Amino acid sequence: MFALNASRAVYLHQGAVDFRKSINGLASVVEHGLGLDAFAQALFVFANRRRDRIKILGWDVNGFWLLHKRLEKDRFIWPRGEAGVVTLSVEQLHWLLKGVDIQALRGHRAASYQCAA
Repeated sequence: MFALNASRAVYLHQGAVDFRKSINGLASVVEHGLGLDAFAQALFVFANRRRDRIKILGWDVNGFWLLHKRLEKDRFIWPRGEAGVVTLSVEQLHWLLKGVDIQALRGHRAASYQCAA
């Protein structure tokens, strides 16, 4: 069974993708456009120009999964990055799918001390 578990890496393609592409076309973008291994234990996320649809490509043991989500009214808030790909955690992917602006979320700064007492 294909799972979106925390051990998978998540890569977001920055540019818009022609949504006529299916598994073979998206795997080609992963390998030739991003320089990544399409067979890795990873999820590759693509969006259309309007950012109201996404496709997620992933390899599972003996075949590819292709998940497609279409929003009826809203748009996905795509994180900006300088490279052609942005790396996320699976938790951040879930937030993206729910419509959360993941770049606006900031946790507490890490604290470090020399001694406890």
